[in-house]
Order: sequence, then C-alpha cells, then structure tokens
Amino acid sequence: MTDLAPLKRALISVSDKTGLIDLAKALAARKVELVSTGGTARALREAGLAVQDVSDLTGFPEMMDGRVKTLHPGVHGGLLALRDDAAHTGAMEAHGIRPIDLLVVNLYPFEATVARGAEYAEAIENIDIGGPAMIRAAAKNHAFVSVVTDPEDYLPLLSELDAEGGKTRLSFRQTLAQRAYARTAAYDAAVSTWMAGAIVEPAPRRRAFAGTLAQTLRYGENPHQSAAFYRDGSERPGVATATQHQGKELSYNNINDTDAAFELVSEFLPADGPACAIIKHANPCGVARGETLLEAYQRAYDCDRTSAFGGIVAFNSPLDLKTAQAITEIFTEVVIAPGANHDAIAHFATKKNLRLLTTRGLANPAAPGVAFKQVSGGFLVQDRDNGMITAEDLRVVSARSPSATELADLLFAWKVAKHVKSNAIVYVKGGATVGVGAGQMSRVDSTRIAAQKARDMAEVLGMDAAPTQGSVVASDAFFPFADGLLTAAEAGATAVIQPGGSMRDEDVIAAADAAGLAMVFTGQRHFRH
Repeated sequence: MTDLAPLKRALISVSDKTGLIDLAKALAARKVELVSTGGTARALREAGLAVQDVSDLTGFPEMMDGRVKTLHPGVHGGLLALRDDAAHTGAMEAHGIRPIDLLVVNLYPFEATVARGAEYAEAIENIDIGGPAMIRAAAKNHAFVSVVTDPEDYLPLLSELDAEGGKTRLSFRQTLAQRAYARTAAYDAAVSTWMAGAIVEPAPRRRAFAGTLAQTLRYGENPHQSAAFYRDGSERPGVATATQHQGKELSYNNINDTDAAFELVSEFLPADGPACAIIKHANPCGVARGETLLEAYQRAYDCDRTSAFGGIVAFNSPLDLKTAQAITEIFTEVVIAPGANHDAIAHFATKKNLRLLTTRGLANPAAPGVAFKQVSGGFLVQDRDNGMITAEDLRVVSARSPSATELADLLFAWKVAKHVKSNAIVYVKGGATVGVGAGQMSRVDSTRIAAQKARDMAEVLGMDAAPTQGSVVASDAFFPFADGLLTAAEAGATAVIQPGGSMRDEDVIAAADAAGLAMVFTGQRHFRH
C-alpha cells in the first residue's frame, strides 16, 4: 500500500454543518478542489468558496427529493479506483472519472429524528443511502482515500496535511477508515433496532448494538482488565448523560455503581418526598425517604454505616448545603442527583476526590428499554425491568390484611428489592431500609444476613431492639419453603410482600397466618443477576 497519499480533491456532503466552513476554507487554502451536494454546496458558496456540484461529475441532476444524487460511477469510481492499477486508471481516463482523495460525509440525522418521536414515514425519509455507500467505498480504498465522518476529526486531518506536506499517512487513513465503518455500523444498528420496534418484532433474526466512546477507562473491574465507557445515544437521565462537576475520572466500577444508585432512587417520585439511596458493589446498603434530603440521607446511612463507607450516594431531588456537609463527613466515591445548589457545589469542591454528578432529571423506571449481557458465544437480550406495582395490583393472601402503614412500607420495600441482587431480602420500617440481604444462593440465608446486619446496626446506634422489630419484608421471588418467611418473623417482621407462585404457597400462607403476619402477592418477580 502507498504510505503517503496526496490530497488534491475533496467531496463534502454533510447534514451536520458544525465546523464545515472552517474546514472548507482550510482545504481551499491548501489548494484542495472542492466538490459538494445540495445544501452543503449552497453553504460553501455563501461563504465565498468555489465549489463544483456533484451533478457535474455524474451528468445527472439531483432527483427524487435528493434520494438520488451520488449513486453514480462518476462518484464511486473516483472513490474506489486503485491509483496504482493500470486497468483502474485506464477506466477512469476512458470514462472521464477524476479521483476523489478525501470524502467528508456525515449522515442524515436518523437517530435524532427517532429520538424526538417522529412518525414512521418521516423516520424512513431520514435513512441515508448515498452517504453510507460513499463512506464504505472510501473506507475500503483507504490505501489512497481519506474519509472523515465526524467533525471531531476535522482538526486532526488539517494537522496531518500540515505535517505531511499536503499528504496523509497510511496509518492515519486506516484510523479514519475504522471510524468510518464503525459509524455506518452504528447507523445501521440504529435503523434496524428502530424498525424492529416499529413493526413489533421482539426477537429479530440479527441484533446489533452500537455506542460512541465517552471515556477510555484506567481499567475494568480489576486492574488487569482494559475497559472503556460508551454512550448509546439515548437521552435517558443518568450517569451517561450527567454533568460531572469535579473529581477525578469515574472508574468502571464507579460508573456501574452510580448507574445502579440512580436507577434505584428514580423509583421514588420527588412529589412524594425526598429520597436517598446508598450503593456499594451495585447493591443498596441503605434507602430511605425523609422530610428533607438530609433526613433521607441520614436514615439511609443508618441502615448500614459500615457498607456506606466509600459508597455511591444518589438523590431524587437537588442537593442543598446541609446534605452536602453530612455526606462529606465520611469518604464517599460519587454523589449523583438531579441538581445541586451553588452552596452544595462549592462545599463538594473542597473534597477533590469526591465526584459530583448532576442530571437533567430522574430516569423513568416505567420507560421501555433493552438490556443485554454477554455470555460465551453470544449475548442475552431482554426488556429492561420496568415492572411497576401499585396497591391495586396486590393480592392479600393471609388472614390478616396489612395496615395502611404496613402497606406503604411494603410498596417501598418492593421498589428496593427490584434493585438488589438475587436472592434479595429487604426489611423496611417507616420508609427506610433497616436490613438488606443480597446475592445469596439461599433465600433463607439472605433473610438471616439482612436481620443480622440490622442487629449489628442496633448496637452501633445504641438501640434497645433491632430495627427489624415491627418492620415489613420484601422478597424478590417467592419463598420456596416457609423457613425464610419464619426467619423474617423471628426478626420481628409483621408483613410480607412477595410474588407468590410456589408449589408450596399454601404452606407459606399457613405459616404466615400462624405467625400473625400479613402477606400480599404481587404476581411479579424481580430477579436481578
């Protein structure tokens, strides 16, 4: 392959005009001939630049509302011809085809069109055809042609030309070609994913996922693993779209845990009062409501102060100074909230290792979405767990119905259990978790661990009795035997929420009645692996 390739002629056709005029002027100043299409050509002429229309290359006008303008040998021959192949250069000369050394194209804004809820017909019209075809052609012929698909590469291109005397190195063109193929792949993935949803195809024969690099990470879950963070282009509020106000870069584990924290706290509407969630290793170690954000934080912290050290703290409402001051009394990795006032931001700024993130709002827990997980030889795809339960969905199966206070705590506990690794057990009292058992192979072990953590915190807080006395308990899946339920009763729980559906439901119900427990079934499970 040729190392240094001269750049004498460029074809520019862009939907996103960011940086267009500056790039075109810089190319013209370097004696690069400009060829363009439609709106791009008009913008260049209005800027006083000389530009040739693509129709002059093809001999055909743009037609069919712009659907047909670059799909022609006059364009693709100029992109694909091998400059060191006599047959190719002979064909170019015979048919009056001139080489194109640089292609600058970004695509119709399909992703943005879909994101704003456009109708089917409008979405279809925003599927680019000529752009991807040209990009793929130029990228294939990167031995001679440079292809730029992102305004972020405009300055690197100009720097390359200056460094190499109006030429580009093969290694540079290879990098651009890889980025170009990644862009068309992501574009096709967006189109195919949207169309699968539009025609209600839940399991398409082929599935593609794409993202844009947000951050190269120092390492993955462990130092020997390389890692990077990608955005999927959605506008869902959360760690991917948040503003980081301070602190060092987020790590792989920080991002994972912060996402878990914010998704959990988003279950609690600000209209129902302030809420706080504290996360460690993707599991909640404390979740609570309060009359104020400060009270919500303190109640969440009191669930498991030991685990909260070095954790991630999430709120459902903008932060104030008093809450910020309380948070910084212990080491905290990340704080995320829908906002923060000036005083809170200024206080956090005194803690250089703490990261403060603010979002544009809460993540809608009921919104549809897709989750995927890699396994050996493939990956699993499922809908996001957006299951929601209200009081009207519950079925009382015990002799005693829960009181109004118990019912409120049961619904609170159920929202938290949805975000705890299975097997999950959550004790709640007065709108705050008092014990969380996560990730155990046995449900009864999760029940015991959660109760033991509550007893440990009772000693720390100087309480006469464990906070599980008079609590309610949530189980993310059914109790297969009565032993887990009886363990919860021994810890002091008075009411239970669980999906139901076990072959031994009758035995579990009988045990609840014998212990005087109120129990409700949701008919919905929340496994989280």
